[in-house]
Amino acid sequence: MSLTIHHDTEQDCVTLQLGERFDFSVHRDFHDACLGSRAARSYVVDLGDVTSMDSSALGMLLLLREHAGGERSEIRIVNAGSELRGTLRVAGFDRMFVLH
Repeated sequence: MSLTIHHDTEQDCVTLQLGERFDFSVHRDFHDACLGSRAARSYVVDLGDVTSMDSSALGMLLLLREHAGGERSEIRIVNAGSELRGTLRVAGFDRMFVLH
């Protein structure tokens, strides 16, 4: 499976665990899980298993941020490897998201 979703209803936190590829192939699942319903209070995007990410993944993260409240959103990106962290920093995502 390329995307696993867990919603902690008590904390109203949605955790998204991506598979090896974070690209357009997960767009439909990502949209249905995150953008097709009301926004949760917070989100965790776990990139621990991701080995490749393309520009559509960056677009999905931006859509999630907008859906979650823009500047007020609480989105943490966790477990990104050094290459993915570099990509996120070059794109300026370290200023829009909390990277752990």
